Amino acid sequence: MPNLRMKLPSRNWMIFFTVTGSFAAAVIYDRKEKRRAQRKWGDLVAHLSKETLPVEQTRRKITVFLSAPPGDGLRVARDHFKEYVKPILVAAALDYQVIEGRREGDIRAGFAERIRKFRRNAGEPSTVVEETNLEDIVMNARTQMGVTEEPGPKGDLIIGRHTWKEYIRGLHEGWLGPLDPPPPPPTEPAFSPETAETSPPTEGTPAAETPSESKPEGDANAPEKEKKDEKPAKPVGPTPTYLSPTDYSSQALPQTLPQSLAGSVPIAFPHLLGFLNTPIRLYRYLNQRHLAESVGRDVAAMVLASYSRPYTTGSFSADSDSDTPIATADDSLGTTYEQQTILEHEEKEWHKSVHRKDEANPDKEREWLNDIVLDPRIASRMHRYTISPEEEARAQRIFERQEYILGEERPAPVPFWKHMWVKYGYGEDEETLKRKPILGNLDQEQ
Repeated sequence: MPNLRMKLPSRNWMIFFTVTGSFAAAVIYDRKEKRRAQRKWGDLVAHLSKETLPVEQTRRKITVFLSAPPGDGLRVARDHFKEYVKPILVAAALDYQVIEGRREGDIRAGFAERIRKFRRNAGEPSTVVEETNLEDIVMNARTQMGVTEEPGPKGDLIIGRHTWKEYIRGLHEGWLGPLDPPPPPPTEPAFSPETAETSPPTEGTPAAETPSESKPEGDANAPEKEKKDEKPAKPVGPTPTYLSPTDYSSQALPQTLPQSLAGSVPIAFPHLLGFLNTPIRLYRYLNQRHLAESVGRDVAAMVLASYSRPYTTGSFSADSDSDTPIATADDSLGTTYEQQTILEHEEKEWHKSVHRKDEANPDKEREWLNDIVLDPRIASRMHRYTISPEEEARAQRIFERQEYILGEERPAPVPFWKHMWVKYGYGEDEETLKRKPILGNLDQEQ
C-alpha cells in the first residue's frame, strides 16, 4: 500500500480551486434559478395546451418581430428568442409567426407592407397588383375547406428597442401612408464637360468624321447586344418609406382602421459588445435568472391575454418598461408618450458603428437613430398586455409549489438517483410506461 499522507493543497492550488469552484457554483445556481423561473411561467400558461380545438380550427397565432441587434448578426436575436421566449410559447402550445429583419429598416418595410396588404384585401382602392405567394395559397386552401382560426385576441411580441422603433414606424406608415408607392424622384441628366465644349461644325468646313462612322457594322451592334445581356440590378436594402413622419398629421385615417389595434408587448433584449465591457457582460452571464423572470412575465401576459391596459401619456422615469407606469404633471420632466420611452436604456449600449452617418446619403432615414414620432390617433389605439394581480399571485404560488397547472395535481417528487437513471440509464418514467401499448397473450401460451 502506498504511504499517502492527508495534507492540504498548496497555496496555488487553493487559489485555483477557490476561483474555479466559486465561478462554477455561481453558474450552476444561476441556471437552476433560471429554469425555475421559466418553469413557473410555463406552468402558469400550460393549461392552454390541454384545451381541445374543433377539427376545422387552427391554433391562435401571435406575431414575433425580431431583427439583428445593432453591430451584430441575426443569429444572436434568434438565440435570445429560443432561450427566453420560445419555452413559454411551447408550454402553452401556441402558434406563432416570426418576422425577421437582417438590416435596419427591414422590420419597418415588412410590417408596413403587411398592413397595406390587409387594407387592399379589405376593399380599399389601389393600383398595385399583388403577387400570389405560398402564404396566400395556403390561406385560400384553408378557406375552401372551411378551416378557420381559433377565436381569441392576437398580439405582437417585439424583441429589443431597435425592433420596437421600427415597429412603431411601420405601424404609422402602414395605416396612414398611401397604398400605392410614391413616384420615384426625377433624375437629372448627367452633365459632361466634353459635350459642353464640343461646338457644332460650321457650314464652310466639313464635319469631322465621327468614331461611329469609321467603325464597321459588327462593332456598332455590339453595345446593343451587351445591353440585352445585362440583367436589371436587384434593389439593395429595404423598400423606401411611403410616408415621412412629418406628414402624419396631414393624412386622413382609412376606413379599415379598427378602433383598437392588436395588443403589443415589448421584450427586453440586452446586448453589449466590446472587450472593455467584459465585467458587465460577465455579470449578466451570471444573472440570467433575472432576465428570464422579466421576459417570462411579459410573454405569459401575451399568451394569457386576459388583462391589458392602454399606453399612457405623461412623464416617465428611466424604468419606463414597467407594467404600471405612473404619469405625472411635472413639466420639468417633459410630457411624452409611453411608447417613446420603452426600453430606452438599451440605446446606450448600442455599438458605436450604428451612430455613424452615411456621408454618401446624408438624407437617408435612420429608424434606429431617429426619435420615435407618434400620431395621437394611432397611439391612442395601442394597448399593452400585462399580468393581472390574480395571475401574478397564482404564479407565485406555483413557484412556492403550492399549486400546479390548472386542472392537474403536482406529481410526486422523483429522487435524484432515479431521475439520473431515467435520463442517462435504462430506466423509464411512469408517464412513458403509461403510454406504452399493452399486448395480450398473442400466442395463447399457458
